Amino acid sequence: MDIAIPIFDRITALDAIGPYEVLSRLPGARVRFLAPTPGPVRTDNRQLALIADEPLSAVPRPEIVVVPGGFGVRALMTSAPMLDWIRAAHETSLWTTSVCTGSLLLGAAGLLKDLEATTHWGSLEQLAALGARPTLKRVVVQGKVITAAGVSSGIDMALMLAARIAGDDVAQGIQLSIEYDPQPPFRAGSPETAPPHIVERLRARQRERLAAGA
Repeated sequence: MDIAIPIFDRITALDAIGPYEVLSRLPGARVRFLAPTPGPVRTDNRQLALIADEPLSAVPRPEIVVVPGGFGVRALMTSAPMLDWIRAAHETSLWTTSVCTGSLLLGAAGLLKDLEATTHWGSLEQLAALGARPTLKRVVVQGKVITAAGVSSGIDMALMLAARIAGDDVAQGIQLSIEYDPQPPFRAGSPETAPPHIVERLRARQRERLAAGA
């Protein structure tokens, strides 16, 4: 079972690595990191590199597609190689999924029109502009399309997907093997629960980064 994760410059590392840690443990899974041009890509903090071993063309018909997000998504919103590959892979995939702003690429590829979908809370308006019906839900399933909210929610999405593919027992075994038992020290993981001044501080920071092209 080929699981394709396309990566790109300025990706958010956990968007890809979280689902990888779950899905790579499925029986018969073969996770493949792809890019338009094989080689290393830098994450959005520029301090870590991930490596694409193969070009997108090496895996034209993966059973599972996982599209991560990150600040580098903006440069790909009109990128023919990436969007064309996503569209073509979706035609034959069993599951097409995204994490965080990866859903913006699904939307730009025309896959989310009139579908409920989620993304990072700071990008919900962009998602709506691409024809989706945005929601703050952590994971959204619409047919064979699954979108996950920001960053850490990719682990939740991957565990849900593992259960649908291999059953609850396998998924729960994977969850135990990675000891995924979240007990965060604060209720600040959503704009609905975080203190308002923290939410506004992050919104302002995001606006500054967008204005600076960062």
